[in-house]
Amino acid sequence: MDYDLVILGAGVGGHGAALHAVSCGLKTLIVEAGAVGGTCVNRGCIPSKALLAAAGRVRELRNTHHLKALGLQVGSVEFDRQGIADHASNLVAKIRADMTNSLRRLGVEVLQGWGKVVAPHTVSIATATGEKTVTAEDVILAPGSVPFVPPGITLDGKTVFTSDDALTLEWLPPWVAIIGSGYIGLEFADIYSALGCEITMIEALDQLMPTFDPDIAKIAQRVLIAPRDIETRSGVLAQKVIPGSPVVIELADTKTKEVVEVLEVDACLVATGRVPATQNLGLESVGVIPDRRGFIAVDDRMAVLIEDQPVPHLWAIGDATGKMMLAHAASAQGMTAVENICGRPRQIDYRSIPAAAFTHPEISFVGLTEPAAQALGATAGFEVAAVRTYFKGNSKAIAEGETEGLAKVIYRQDTGEILGAHILGLHASDLIQEVANAIAQGCPVQDLAYLVHTHPTLSEVLDEAYKRAEAAISHRP
Repeated sequence: MDYDLVILGAGVGGHGAALHAVSCGLKTLIVEAGAVGGTCVNRGCIPSKALLAAAGRVRELRNTHHLKALGLQVGSVEFDRQGIADHASNLVAKIRADMTNSLRRLGVEVLQGWGKVVAPHTVSIATATGEKTVTAEDVILAPGSVPFVPPGITLDGKTVFTSDDALTLEWLPPWVAIIGSGYIGLEFADIYSALGCEITMIEALDQLMPTFDPDIAKIAQRVLIAPRDIETRSGVLAQKVIPGSPVVIELADTKTKEVVEVLEVDACLVATGRVPATQNLGLESVGVIPDRRGFIAVDDRMAVLIEDQPVPHLWAIGDATGKMMLAHAASAQGMTAVENICGRPRQIDYRSIPAAAFTHPEISFVGLTEPAAQALGATAGFEVAAVRTYFKGNSKAIAEGETEGLAKVIYRQDTGEILGAHILGLHASDLIQEVANAIAQGCPVQDLAYLVHTHPTLSEVLDEAYKRAEAAISHRP
């Protein structure tokens, strides 16, 4: 074999897998058709966080009521749109370069081109200088995903666009419609509203933020949407979107498909999720058929499956598996695949992988929502309970003047096992990691209640939740 391992895709998942493979002594080739870093670094996590950081500063400095409560006065706050856009693009360039350099420094061969499987252990790569065929003991597929654009929506990249285009921040439309109220929609609503744009958020399901825990969705609408220049439409489908000036959006009843309203806005961001980029990977050559949505079936070892049976020496990670479309999940999957390639059995635990929306304030979660936990309990025969604690009673939050927020911990009443946690509040994305680690290590609330948290810190919001849960299990007042 030419290599021990060939990885198709140099996103965060492929990059993490390559670094771990080299540390395990595997001769590794990584193939990338685009830019190293994939969606996360080039068109997702990294540039969006740069925009959110800048927009968040603008929002904070213009919140005179909050500043006055801290005894501060600030004059007129101005911003440079191009400067904010440059901050994002510069960050992308730096992190992409760092990732590229780390691969080369550790001896991972990087080949620019489109790779596909043509036979077991064999990969064909279309490069700028022609076709190249290599062999490898194992192959990891990490092709990533692309934005999903529903039928009836026409993109022009300027007035109607996906998050890929929005991240360049080429202009600030006075009125922006955002289709979708998931993480992407919420984050861009945060960015645009902070920079002075009017927002209309459109959600096809009957309630906004349908994938979030109900308690979090409720408080998020009060904190992140109601006080801002954001109006909402739920239970309606953006049946047709026509680019131009203005952009014309036909909203239809989700059941009857009859048009109920026509919006004319300056721009429309389509934030309706992502779909796997699994076409032209040569999967048919080894008998692998993605599902109807294009996802590749894998087991918890990350082995590719055909009719529930693992394909020898073929693995898939990241967005293409449809498990958790998160960069850090892809990286964890990559390490899991490499461990199994090296003969060290390991399975991934999705229940312990956290996620976050970097709005102001942030939202984070790990594990199950309360309705999902209740459904599991009904099936498995155990009682589920939840405790809620609030940032309003936290000394650090009060000192910061950032008291809007909730922490919710969901657990089994019999064993104290944590089934999920959901946080909305200051630094929620950092706080959730504590609960994620507790889930991964199997720590029940009875043990967590006696761990010592620094005072005064935001982490005491969770400390209080553990103590309330432990008291409830022990039947103490």
